[in-house]
Amino acid sequence: MTEQTVSVELGERRYTIRIAANVLGEPRALADFVNGPDALIVSNEVVAPLYADRLRESLPGVRHELVILPDGEQTKSLTTIATVLDHLVAMNANRDTTVIALGGGVVGDISGFAASVYQRGVSFIQVPTTLLAQVDSSVGGKTGVNHPAGKNLIGAFHQPAHVLIDTGTLTTLPAREYSAGIAEIIKYAVLGDRRFLAWLENNITALREQDPTVVAEAIRHCCTMKAEIVAGDERERGRRALLNLGHTFGHAIETVAGYGEWLHGEAVAAGMVMAAIASDLPDRDIERLRSLLASAGLPVAPPPLGGDVLWRAMQLDKKVKDGKLRLILLRELGDAYVTADCNNAALQAALALADG
Repeated sequence: MTEQTVSVELGERRYTIRIAANVLGEPRALADFVNGPDALIVSNEVVAPLYADRLRESLPGVRHELVILPDGEQTKSLTTIATVLDHLVAMNANRDTTVIALGGGVVGDISGFAASVYQRGVSFIQVPTTLLAQVDSSVGGKTGVNHPAGKNLIGAFHQPAHVLIDTGTLTTLPAREYSAGIAEIIKYAVLGDRRFLAWLENNITALREQDPTVVAEAIRHCCTMKAEIVAGDERERGRRALLNLGHTFGHAIETVAGYGEWLHGEAVAAGMVMAAIASDLPDRDIERLRSLLASAGLPVAPPPLGGDVLWRAMQLDKKVKDGKLRLILLRELGDAYVTADCNNAALQAALALADG
């Protein structure tokens, strides 16, 4: 696999995304992006035993400590943020300390949020080890934790200084989590790239089997799309909201089912089908989407949680504005838009999927 670099153009806060295989451990892979003399590595009990030592080899001359968190979505809480902040205080971290996230989306969100609030903001680096984090959550600066009433209700925008994507880490990812990452890849195609959608349909088997060339191209394409969107709308005041396709329904599924019962990508997959139905797309397009998701080993309907229950959970979504919930819907596959006006019959049909 040829190494690739994607840039996120944010003026003085510009940063790069490096995509390569088995680069974690290279002496200068991370040290050049550390802001000062010390760093705090944040990981979890699953990832740290696999990759923490290799990451340390990428920090020659940098004093560093490691905090290991429990695994799982339940970890995304203010209690965990306090744990990370306590470690920063204990190591006498200053504003030139760098926080390094080693793990999936949960570790990245926690690390970034802790970095955003410690001494009003310190630098952080993303080293995502899951497919979902590599194609989506590690890029763009969204950080935060969950609240019992809703997912990601507490957080901040805080851009990383660098994103190092080592595709070699995917070899240790459980199959279920790998498929969950494919959901976010499909999302990019469905929201705005019909050619990429066709490419995925032709390459979905190779992607599931982790063909290195196909995996690298999928990651590069998603990172390129997200970098372009974030550069034009960092704070999600316009086009960036399209990246939430399937997420309003999906976040409600995660909240009502209980954090961790459904993986984020699984909930997004079901959420995309619900969004397609709410968009009143032709049956052939809905079946095309279902077929692609099923080919990736993903669910195509929500659990039987109750449509009314999901709808109430959706009212706490961050996209509620002036009392109206804005949904990301589809004109067709590959063309998403944001609206507060939805065909009520189509919306009810989508929610009815959760009635069992």
